[in-house]
Amino acid sequence: MAVIVGVHGIGKYNYYLEAGHSEVGAAEVMRLKWDRYLHTALGGETRAYFSEVAYFSHLLHEGEPGDARPARAAMEAPAQQVLADWARNLGVGEHVTGALKSFTGWLLDKLDGRSAAFAKLFAPEVAAYLTDQAKRERCRQVVAEVIRRNRPKVLIAHSLGSVVAYETLWANPDLHVDLLVTLGSPLGMRNVVFERLLPAPINGRGERPKGVARWVNIADKDDIAAIPPDLRGSFTGVDVEELVNLDWIDFHTVEKYLGCPQLDPHLRPFLA
Repeated sequence: MAVIVGVHGIGKYNYYLEAGHSEVGAAEVMRLKWDRYLHTALGGETRAYFSEVAYFSHLLHEGEPGDARPARAAMEAPAQQVLADWARNLGVGEHVTGALKSFTGWLLDKLDGRSAAFAKLFAPEVAAYLTDQAKRERCRQVVAEVIRRNRPKVLIAHSLGSVVAYETLWANPDLHVDLLVTLGSPLGMRNVVFERLLPAPINGRGERPKGVARWVNIADKDDIAAIPPDLRGSFTGVDVEELVNLDWIDFHTVEKYLGCPQLDPHLRPFLA
């Protein structure tokens, strides 16, 4: 029996479009992929590991014309601000002044191809989630409904999904999981995510949600979304930190994270 629920990260709006504007279809395609990624890593007989992947990307793009994608060329002001603050976490452009639009244009030109492509996905979706309270609440409702429906032992949350999962668990104290695994998480990213979390950190520290028995955080050393990679410096209740080396180019995908050997021992007790 599947015991894991997943929460996806950035850049998944195309699943919704390719499924004919169906969030159910997008979620199922993603679930099958995540099962395949995990099966490749764990081996053994083919089985369903994930009961469901909570799909919310379409909610971040409501109101966009046509089939507008997150990597659109013209970023709105909130996304430009997220991009600028994210880049300063990387040590890029911290001394540059001037109009925000000009700065973000300079920044995208300066970044290497992989970082620029990532930034065009990351900044608009993070900004949409953190600055639009209606979208934020609807994303959390979707994740809460999936957890209630499946009652998983394990919740695996990737990228922006770790932020949505963290806030969802705090906002719904009836939700309980034995293990929360965050992969490539930006939860501790200063001036972008950390200070905007709900509930707000107290005295510079967040805390493991009350309904989580154990929290494992896994981050690649080159993952430019997971800044800082170590969440223990920002959160009380992180039981295990795993700093991994996935791939210099493919540093943030859920496929690489689900396939990393460091995840295996944390999941095995739930898959016996």
